[in-house]
Amino acid sequence: MPWSLNIGKIGGTEIRIHVTFLLFLAWIWAASYMSGGADAAWSGLLFMVLLFLCVLVHEYGHILTARAFGISTRDVTLLPIGGVARLERFPEEPREEFLIAIAGPMVNVVIVLALMLAGADPSPDNLAAADITKVSLIDRLAAVNVVLAAFNLIPAFPMDGGRVLRALLARKYGFVRATEIAANIGQWCAFAFGFIGLFFNPMLTFIAIFIYLAATSEARLAQLRGMSRGVPVTAAMMTEYKALSPSARIEEAIETLLRTSQTEFPVVDKDGRLVGVLGRSDMIKALKQDGPNTLIGNVMTREVPTIDHRRCLDEAFRVLMEKSAPAVGVVDATGRLKGLITSETVGEMLMVRDAMPKGFRFGERARPARA
Repeated sequence: MPWSLNIGKIGGTEIRIHVTFLLFLAWIWAASYMSGGADAAWSGLLFMVLLFLCVLVHEYGHILTARAFGISTRDVTLLPIGGVARLERFPEEPREEFLIAIAGPMVNVVIVLALMLAGADPSPDNLAAADITKVSLIDRLAAVNVVLAAFNLIPAFPMDGGRVLRALLARKYGFVRATEIAANIGQWCAFAFGFIGLFFNPMLTFIAIFIYLAATSEARLAQLRGMSRGVPVTAAMMTEYKALSPSARIEEAIETLLRTSQTEFPVVDKDGRLVGVLGRSDMIKALKQDGPNTLIGNVMTREVPTIDHRRCLDEAFRVLMEKSAPAVGVVDATGRLKGLITSETVGEMLMVRDAMPKGFRFGERARPARA
């Protein structure tokens, strides 16, 4: 995720902290200092650090459950509104998604039970106390984990409850329709939070914006996945493109960039096999740092996934998302490049699909009407 700092790895998963999270901690310290002095400031900061440790453990509930189904996690990023774990692939079955989603809130429940055994009072009233300094740290921590579990179980995207709801609905309605329902609920929840936030707590307005954008994005992603099932990859791949040679110079790539509307350029060897991809931003960066005579092979992205031209688009789309690759190369039986799939080509296909009449399927040529 952009603007995030890698602070290490736990169990093979990168732990990243977003810059806004650090700014949030600084704001908490300053606000507590102004209201209660140095002791209140350091106490408030300690509470927030412990809170986000709980959030991290919550995310590892998802991570370890996903790992049990063979799904690894690249990284988890801590944000002011919580944590985001990036799974390498989507759960294939509703049961898998249900268990992965419910694992996070259940971790918070376990934390609450453990703190209660230590004598904590988990009543949420402890968070609304007029004088927070009179509430012990352990009571506040137990109370906030109750709130975290309850908030995450709201049946709306992007909360865990939304994914639980989708997993339950998917058994009856299928993945795409289940996602649309959960995303719609998420958007209505966002409107409700935003309205309440205008009158009571500005933080709710910030959360509302995040929920709305995430719910919309999830619905769009589900549409793409549903639309691409059963569609031949050749129906959406880009076939008219300019390819580059790894032995060519960046200067030549820039000239090609200015003559075309491409943003991603395949790099092929003399036999037409894909050896890398060079993006527009990579070209500009290389031109600034290394000069126009730099070889394309030295600055291109080498790890580019490929897929056989006889496969379906949903497989290419899955590879594109799981690998976080700039493109997926479509190759023939000999390994020669036949086309390129990018997020832009898939997005354009979705727009065309939305504009087409019902019953139209990609990959099928229009047939003339019978006399």
